[in-house]
Amino acid sequence: MNNTFRHTVPHLILDDFDGRQRVIIEQVAPELDGGKYPVRCMEGELLTVEADIFTDGADTISAAICCRPAGGIGEWLRFVMQPRENDRWEGSLPAGKPGRYEYTIEAWIDHFITWKKGLSKKVEAGQDVSLDLRIGALFVEKAAGRAQEADALQLQAYGAKMLAPEQVTAVAAASDEELELLMLRYPDKAHASRYEKALVLVVETPKAGFSSWYEFFPRSWGLEPGRHGTFRDCMRLLPLVAGMGFDVVYLPPIHPIGITKRKGKNNALVAGPDEPGSCWAIGSAQGGHKSVHPELGTLEDFRAFVAEAERHSISVALDIAFQCSPDHPYVKEHPQWFRWRPDGTVQFAENPPKRYEDILPIDFESPDWQNLWIELRSIFLFWIGNGVSVFRVDNPHTKAFPFWEWAIATIQEEHPETVFLAEAFTRPRLMGRLARAGFTQSYSYFTWRNTKWELQEYLRELSSAPLKHYMRPNFWPNTPDILHEELQTGGRPKFIIRLVLAATLSSNYGMYGPAYELCEHLPVAPGKEEYLDSEKYEIKRWDLDRPGNIRAEITLLNRIRKENPALQSTSNITFLRIDASAGHEHDWLIGYVKQSTDGRNIILTVVNLDQSNSHGGWLHLPLERFGIDAGSRYRMEDLFGGGSYEWHGEWNYIELNPAVMPAHVFRVDFIS
Repeated sequence: MNNTFRHTVPHLILDDFDGRQRVIIEQVAPELDGGKYPVRCMEGELLTVEADIFTDGADTISAAICCRPAGGIGEWLRFVMQPRENDRWEGSLPAGKPGRYEYTIEAWIDHFITWKKGLSKKVEAGQDVSLDLRIGALFVEKAAGRAQEADALQLQAYGAKMLAPEQVTAVAAASDEELELLMLRYPDKAHASRYEKALVLVVETPKAGFSSWYEFFPRSWGLEPGRHGTFRDCMRLLPLVAGMGFDVVYLPPIHPIGITKRKGKNNALVAGPDEPGSCWAIGSAQGGHKSVHPELGTLEDFRAFVAEAERHSISVALDIAFQCSPDHPYVKEHPQWFRWRPDGTVQFAENPPKRYEDILPIDFESPDWQNLWIELRSIFLFWIGNGVSVFRVDNPHTKAFPFWEWAIATIQEEHPETVFLAEAFTRPRLMGRLARAGFTQSYSYFTWRNTKWELQEYLRELSSAPLKHYMRPNFWPNTPDILHEELQTGGRPKFIIRLVLAATLSSNYGMYGPAYELCEHLPVAPGKEEYLDSEKYEIKRWDLDRPGNIRAEITLLNRIRKENPALQSTSNITFLRIDASAGHEHDWLIGYVKQSTDGRNIILTVVNLDQSNSHGGWLHLPLERFGIDAGSRYRMEDLFGGGSYEWHGEWNYIELNPAVMPAHVFRVDFIS
């Protein structure tokens, strides 16, 4: 028996490729899951693109990022890349208007620059370069044939000078920087290599990357105590919300509420005759997801509310919850969209031991799934037609991922300004998949990240590749469902601490408004993260001027965010060392710096995480990061706590008393 190993080399079909394309392009970043999912960025943002680019031998390479609208529409726009180290190249792609684009990388041997480098070496060695100049003149002549008229004439003039009998004159012409710029403008790319994939880039509206959300229940804002609020009543809230600096007002579901199995006060299984029920139990004989609750007003009233919000530069965000009350019209009209049990009853939502008998989940394995998808997508389109461009989607991780990929992509193709916030407090892989599927923003684990170490590690994860290229966190210190233990026990200082962290760590943040600004802190029971007398199940009466509120702090912080571009990004964060004593880092003081893209705006935030005790320490600000000499003097203006300080060098002492103000938000101004 012949045991010789035989290695078969696949035959290359020479007609299938151009062997003169010598440049190799590999390891392109960002590229998500081999190009399956799009990279996401905001209008006006610079997307950094990298790749390994190299060739055989020592020829000089040129490379560019190529970008155009998705679908092969229009000409490629090109943006120059530069070599960094170890054959790694980098360039910046400026994002255009919202929409879908495709990008790739093109690279080629730059024979002119290769020739020019060789010419320089020969001149320095004192060699005869007359033949080399003739070769270079041919390169210039060919470039003139590719150039526009005025540039062609200029190139021809350079070519003539390079053939001048006086070698000094010819070499000077060949070495002219203006000639090099002209040659770069009209490169010879006859044998250029292009990366094998056209990667998708989704550019989104600026509000996708920077927004401040305020949630309230319209039914609690009636003009008279005990009366159900209307959209018209809520218009009086808009100047207050705008005055606090919020630009998104988020409304929980505004649809008719079911009667069957309606929940009562504090999530009681049986509701009293006058109790309004949970607005997430959507649908009744009065309509479903494309209707408004009659007690809130009419569809015309809602449109008027949206228009009034826009007048105050506020977007209205609607809650889209794909679940139904047993009374929803879908249950009778489309029973195939639900799961039915052997006893003939429809399956309600469960999370044992919890039973949610007032809502029915939709069956995404229905044989009629295509019509189900089309109908659910039409809900978004209906509200877009009524002036809504921002949606908070309830529990999207309990619905099919392929549906979200299809629905969001097709909706944004028609309406690229649309924003989708995923309310998914679930496992990391599920949250990441939702973001890759198209969700513009994502709820996060911020609520449960409370120690210094937890916050630093979580932000490092969110601000690093690949997560930063597709998942935008939206930090909420509270929601109607979540009252964290720290807020239950930390008093007013803890509410300010979590406010500052949410608003300065993340460029997108929000709050369940009245409860947060009034420092509501009573849980339904010890050890529970739910509010006592939750507004989810009853109509409340809020006194926004109640003593102890933090509206002034919220207003100031939102103004700081709007006036300082450094705070309008999440991934530009650098955490700083703060020492409690020599060599021992402080556990309670957290500090971080953010710098705007143009480098002009620098914000340093320091927070005392202990709501009960003062803490001080030595903070290290790495001045070299900003190109500043370590011995420089600089002014620290505390935009949040007030006051201005002059600091010297890289180490300076700070102290925060939470009873006075638990945080500094410094703007750094260098003096010398």
